[in-house]
Amino acid sequence: MDKEAELEKEFWKSLRHDRVAMLSLVGVEDGHSQPMSAQLLDDDDEHGGTIWFFTSRDTDLAHAMGAGHRAHLHFSAKGHDIFASVHGELLPSEDAEVIDRLWNPWVAAWFQGGRTDPKLQLLRFEPDRAQIWQNENSLVAGAKILLGRDPKKEYGHKVADVPLGRH
Repeated sequence: MDKEAELEKEFWKSLRHDRVAMLSLVGVEDGHSQPMSAQLLDDDDEHGGTIWFFTSRDTDLAHAMGAGHRAHLHFSAKGHDIFASVHGELLPSEDAEVIDRLWNPWVAAWFQGGRTDPKLQLLRFEPDRAQIWQNENSLVAGAKILLGRDPKKEYGHKVADVPLGRH
């Protein structure tokens, strides 16, 4: 498996497990990134695909996004072993089947009206490219320095620009 495919696989695995990412709209004045809980459908394979988010229709993000907007997702795995900067298109969705499939007690806690709450807004993030970094343990890097090796030489194998979406 080449480095791009390996890093992509690790990204999707980490995102599925850790979920929290910072999401922002590209080019929005005074826009900011905000933490969002990313969700993937169970039938998405290791190549991921669409990333889903639940939000409220009355948030600044939902208003600024309109009918769709370029967006940027920043991800850091809990163990800091994978980092990613992902570009794509953020779109509102009214897909009741996806809402049903992704609905869980954590989402339900935010929407008193349940799946049909009028404030509920499902967001569909269609990623198209990412830069993904695999972080080597700093202890390992320190040991390499002590042994006279340059850890930067190996680091080139730990970062890749990866096209995302369905392959």
